[in-house]
Amino acid sequence: MGSGDVLVEAAGLGRSFGPKRVLDGVSLDLHAGRVTGFVGANGAGKTTAIQLMLGLLRGDGQTLFLGRQLYEWGAPGTIVGAVLGGVAGHPSHRLRAHLRMVAAGCAVPDGRVDAVLETVGLTDAAQRKLSELSLGMAQRAGIAQALLGDPPVLILDEPVNGLDPHSIRWLRDFLRAQAAEGRAVLVSSHLLGEMEQLADYVVVLARGRVVASEPMSHVLARSADRRVVTLEAPDLPALARLVAVHGGVLKPSVGLGASVTGLDRVRVGTLALEAGVPLYRLHEASPSLEDFYLDIAQEEFTIS
Repeated sequence: MGSGDVLVEAAGLGRSFGPKRVLDGVSLDLHAGRVTGFVGANGAGKTTAIQLMLGLLRGDGQTLFLGRQLYEWGAPGTIVGAVLGGVAGHPSHRLRAHLRMVAAGCAVPDGRVDAVLETVGLTDAAQRKLSELSLGMAQRAGIAQALLGDPPVLILDEPVNGLDPHSIRWLRDFLRAQAAEGRAVLVSSHLLGEMEQLADYVVVLARGRVVASEPMSHVLARSADRRVVTLEAPDLPALARLVAVHGGVLKPSVGLGASVTGLDRVRVGTLALEAGVPLYRLHEASPSLEDFYLDIAQEEFTIS
């Protein structure tokens, strides 16, 4: 498998709970070497879609892992590793023993257990009971379990929920490294700021439907066209005229403050310098993935 190969093809996923349609025609592909962010508000349908992909729920559509449905593989754990909320096991079981049990069920040799414990940084916690693991350690243990079969696909549902900043950073770096090794990684989250730093590609879900599917670089580039420059200046009317001549719009705010759209920070600063208009403060902010999501989700709500 080469970098960029499609490893997972999910098409037409749909699910209803009673009269409520919670997922409607969701399709997405997962590529080798790429982290795909599956984003949306709580209740958008992300978990339902993942459960359908893994065959944990019945519904419409089909998902192919390396060209086959998951049940057609003799050892599914060698195809996909899933983390659906930490590590599931008896609270009194010790971590290494639990992983050895899971490994035996997947026909994976015991030696693989110590390897994955080292990979996720839990070698020193191998003899701890599952009930003694912190939230961050439990999340790492879940990832270790998912890696036992050395699968080319990793799927994680809301993995950063409740994690401290140190654990979030570790998870981000770890998943980027897994993609760099050629795995296809899917990460669902409603924490959109995290996806900006993690994902190469983003699939946005709103009310059970895909409303955007594109490279993260495209999202951020388009957002840059809507950047806002905030500033403070003693002569806002003069600066407003100057900005207007060059295609921008200045809107006064409080005191000496104002915001400018249509021009970037460098352009505003250069124009003010050349015209001899003093600036006391100059800052630029581009819309985030969260702003992008809110925009397109609002469009979807309005259309439907």
